[in-house]
Amino acid sequence: MEESAQIENLAVVVPAYNAGTLLLGVLNNVCPMVKRVIVVDDGSTDGCVDAVAHLPVAIVRHNRNRGKGAALVTGYAEALKDSDVTCVAVLDADGQHNPAELPGLVDVFRKNQADFLIGARAFTRKDVPFRSWFGNRVTIFVSGVLLGKRLPDTQSGFRIVSRRFLEAELPTIRPGRYETEMAMLGKALRGDYVVFSEPIQTIYEEGNPSSHFNVVRDSFLIYKTLAGLALKRIFG
Repeated sequence: MEESAQIENLAVVVPAYNAGTLLLGVLNNVCPMVKRVIVVDDGSTDGCVDAVAHLPVAIVRHNRNRGKGAALVTGYAEALKDSDVTCVAVLDADGQHNPAELPGLVDVFRKNQADFLIGARAFTRKDVPFRSWFGNRVTIFVSGVLLGKRLPDTQSGFRIVSRRFLEAELPTIRPGRYETEMAMLGKALRGDYVVFSEPIQTIYEEGNPSSHFNVVRDSFLIYKTLAGLALKRIFG
């Protein structure tokens, strides 16, 4: 892709924790698309981030593993340092988001003057195991009831957010694990923001060794976050 075809005013944040060789593949596809790519090394011990240091990316490091939410907060804050950045996209480091879909998502984001866009996976039974499918369906239903708006996917990490949203809400976001993504979505739905969902390809690797989602702990934290958002919605 020629530099003239790069997506303007977009920064891409890639949180990485022991992603192995998958991170290099993701970045090789993303770097030609944008000028500003930020890799947040969340305390990796496998050398995955050192292996991409030759690429045109900014690397920010945590000295220990703090969780995906903490990596997101760090990456967003770094992106805001560039005054030319008007929106920030996030892709996971494990290859389960197709970078080729990024230009189309940005186009939808900008045409609709959105503040928050979440890529929605199909998550049909033929694509994923029953446990993952069922858990995803339950979270979608519960979040729809508690947050007042039903979205086809609430847990997708393929997202684009506006500078306006980040400047207003990032200082209020508690850095954590996967529940941080739910907290940000909840703030977008409760606030004066334009929230969109757009279909993306479902890429699922069963038993993905680079996935660090703990079903019990992280599910609890997500639902605890949802409950807190619901109480704020009810009582203000």
